[in-house]
Amino acid sequence: MKRLLFIIKSHFDTLTKKRLENSNKYKATNIFLTLAFPIFLASMIEIIQMKSFKGFVLFLFSRPTVLLFSAILISILYAIVIFFTKKVYLATTGVGAALTTLAIVELFKFNTSGNHLILTDMKMAVNINKLKSFAYIKITPQLVILCLIIIAYLVAVYWFNPVIKTNVKKRLASASICIASIVTLLFAPSVAMPVYSFFNIDTTYTDNVFRINEKFEKNNFLAFLAQTTTEYLSRKVKEPEQYDKEAITSMLNNVQANSNTTSSKFKKPNVIMIMSEAFTDFRKFDELNIDPSTYAAFDRIKARSFSSNAVVPTFGAYTVRTEFELNFGLPCKSLNDPNMPQRLLLNRPQQTIPAYFKTLGYDTNYIHTFDKNFYGRNSVFANYGFDNMYFMDNMTVPVENYEAYISDKVIFNQVEQMIKNTDEPVFIHTTTMQNHQPYNPTPEYATQLDSYLAGVKDMLGNLEKMIDDLEKSGEPTVVFMIGDHFPCFKGEDSIYNTLGITGDNAGQMYVQPYFIWSNYQLDTSKAPTSMVSSFYLPYVIMDMIDAPKSEFVQAMIDKMKTVPIYSTNYDNKIPNDKELDMFTYDIVLGNQYLNGVRNATSTNTSD
Repeated sequence: MKRLLFIIKSHFDTLTKKRLENSNKYKATNIFLTLAFPIFLASMIEIIQMKSFKGFVLFLFSRPTVLLFSAILISILYAIVIFFTKKVYLATTGVGAALTTLAIVELFKFNTSGNHLILTDMKMAVNINKLKSFAYIKITPQLVILCLIIIAYLVAVYWFNPVIKTNVKKRLASASICIASIVTLLFAPSVAMPVYSFFNIDTTYTDNVFRINEKFEKNNFLAFLAQTTTEYLSRKVKEPEQYDKEAITSMLNNVQANSNTTSSKFKKPNVIMIMSEAFTDFRKFDELNIDPSTYAAFDRIKARSFSSNAVVPTFGAYTVRTEFELNFGLPCKSLNDPNMPQRLLLNRPQQTIPAYFKTLGYDTNYIHTFDKNFYGRNSVFANYGFDNMYFMDNMTVPVENYEAYISDKVIFNQVEQMIKNTDEPVFIHTTTMQNHQPYNPTPEYATQLDSYLAGVKDMLGNLEKMIDDLEKSGEPTVVFMIGDHFPCFKGEDSIYNTLGITGDNAGQMYVQPYFIWSNYQLDTSKAPTSMVSSFYLPYVIMDMIDAPKSEFVQAMIDKMKTVPIYSTNYDNKIPNDKELDMFTYDIVLGNQYLNGVRNATSTNTSD
């Protein structure tokens, strides 16, 4: 062992000596390697995105200033590392490895979901093992060659060993200027916007996924990531003007709630909220010629239910957006449309829809047939007022898979078991998983869409069976179902390209069908006659079952009539609403002045 260590040390000392000689012997080469690195790396990572050298050349000639911006951005990051370490090889290796990795992650993300990488996606790094379960990773010969070229450059820098000679004060001063430049670019939109405009970088407000993708085509990877990061940081939620308890109280003054009355119509039914993963009705696109049998069960259920359409706050991904709206009864728009709104929540008991039903004497439950740590659900949802939470590792019914995920039949069986075994009425929110991507073509299913529709048909059949069972049970029960978002398909052959969906007509991709079924007569006259945003739907259910309503609940029902749709993704021209924004801020980030008026009390209800 000692002999081996001696040999290794001897070779390392020889290499170090040779590199020191190269620093002085090849000065011109070292200057070139040092100065050329930013433009080299900027070019290589953009070629990785375009998957085409020809495409890169065309981009270079059509938008040269964008590539120049990317090279300058890399230069600043590169300089920061050099000034702190004095090692050019460390700077090229660190910056090169980091940005190349990000570029490859972006490539795989778009191939997987048709969505481009943005700052908030970095928060998902803690769930990397689960993300791999549905990631579409395709390592092509071209990608391997490009990575080898980058590695060769890094090896050349290490071998020729460029050296930066300057004193500590100058290095620290230069590094500070570079850091200040990056911070200003990202956190000071008033400064950043002119800079982006100077380099001809598209700064169009990205109000939906399709517009984001169009922006990427103009800016490509580095400029896109920098600009969308500035945009994201500028949208940090701020305290509304005149926010205080008096303002909240005045907004509720004119509301007449029925929390102090007892209604004989309120039967305390079981309330089942099914948020179906990636469910939607593709029959809206006539050109797809969907097999009628696919949605036959859905049509039969709707014929026995109240059904309509609602606007959800997300497309293709970020299930937690719709999950937030259904669990809080609040709009994502009021929080400036974060991709993961649950991450804004303070660590405190939350005033949620489950908490409302808990005050009415319900046993409250959450079911999600996936990993409990994904999106931090296990820890975050512990504050939502659920008595019980069930994930893939603690279901109490037999578990079986449909393709890559636990079958939705398992969730429906779990719901039936809980209703049967619980003396109190149950409130259950389910986030299903069966129809999550990937939708891999097989000999049986020729396209991604075919694979997706097969899963939808299977899910609907099992859902109809559960509803048939509940119909026969005689125990008052209400079932609400909506899809969280349209499915996302692999970026390289997405059906949405064929359908001609763009940023301008993407509003339709945020509209989802829903139904409210019950095994007893509901007052459907209280249901909305037109499309509404999904965050209103819990209040629609409360109204239809004649549940006691607090001033806040009644205020939201009233608001639904005057501002039925409140969604940036659906329509970015919808003006901000002071009351919705202040209510949302108070509950999510504020002092919770609404605590005590948001929920009804079980003492005012009838069995």
